[in-house]
Amino acid sequence: MKLTVTQENLARALNTVSRIASTRGSLPILSNVLLKTVDNQLLVEATNLDVAISETIGAKIKTEGSVTVPARLMQDYVSSLPASTLTIEVKDNKLHLTTEHHSSSINGTPADDFPLMPTIEKAQKVEINGLQFKQALQQVLFAASSDDARPVLTGLYLHTQDGKLYAVATDSYRLAEKEISATNSELSLLIPAGSLQDVLRVMPGDTAIVQIEYDDVQARFSVGPVEIVTRLIEGTYPDYRKLLPKESSTTAEATKNDLQEITKVSSLFAREAAGGVTVAIDELKQDVSIRSIASQVGENTAVAEAKVKGDAVITMNSRYILDALGAFEGDKVVVNVNGKLDPCLLTDPDRGDYIHVIMPVKS
Repeated sequence: MKLTVTQENLARALNTVSRIASTRGSLPILSNVLLKTVDNQLLVEATNLDVAISETIGAKIKTEGSVTVPARLMQDYVSSLPASTLTIEVKDNKLHLTTEHHSSSINGTPADDFPLMPTIEKAQKVEINGLQFKQALQQVLFAASSDDARPVLTGLYLHTQDGKLYAVATDSYRLAEKEISATNSELSLLIPAGSLQDVLRVMPGDTAIVQIEYDDVQARFSVGPVEIVTRLIEGTYPDYRKLLPKESSTTAEATKNDLQEITKVSSLFAREAAGGVTVAIDELKQDVSIRSIASQVGENTAVAEAKVKGDAVITMNSRYILDALGAFEGDKVVVNVNGKLDPCLLTDPDRGDYIHVIMPVKS
């Protein structure tokens, strides 16, 4: 294999894919990155067997071929080079890389030993607006569980219902749902949240279209020149809509900034109580107050003005409240409560495409 490529393009591709190269796996080759000529371009790929990320970049191919080299070394070395044109040549599984002022060789291994993700058989396809999909991931992914004891909850549930596409994540303590768009497709995918973090990471702000190809086992996300293939999570997602309150006896509409401010201040005194704060909604005073107590330090009560209907008191995790508020786009948020042991529903009064549910702390 012999080719020339720009330092900028190769460094970008290596930074994109090398993150998932495994240094702790049982297969040493998983710590390598694959370099391969494909259709007069250079393919750069890494995998950890669950996820594979590849990016194709422009190159002047003189001789076709392939090789795998240590991902970390290759990434660090190319990133440290000045902007220039690089010549890459492979002889006897050794990669020689030269520029005007630099010359190096890196020991590689045959590409035949590099594991490839199985092809997606009888793939179904769907295209999603890139900006809408990126926004949905940002508003939902953080609510997925990190506990592998319940694998289903470590994923994002991408599904259609009544002609609309939704993204949902929950860790059983909170739940986020985003309506992405109207669609004619029928979709039901349970995708690892970690894989979608990789998708989100490679999506530029001007991404027009994200193409998803999928079967019963895996899905491929195409974002411009980058492709991410991930295994799907087996299992049935819980019927989360049963958790969503149909009506609320108490509502409080306040500015998002005010709610964030009083929650953040109160959270400082809630560390001893694992972040638990008590939220009181008062119709007579037309306000929302958040109270926290630290027995060794003191206590705090912070108040924000609100448009209130009904009275309620509920204890919730302050970090979950802050995470939820940070995900809302608008300037106002409505807090919907029924009882101290019922889920708290957060909504936007001006748009209904995003909801967030927080379970109460039983104190």
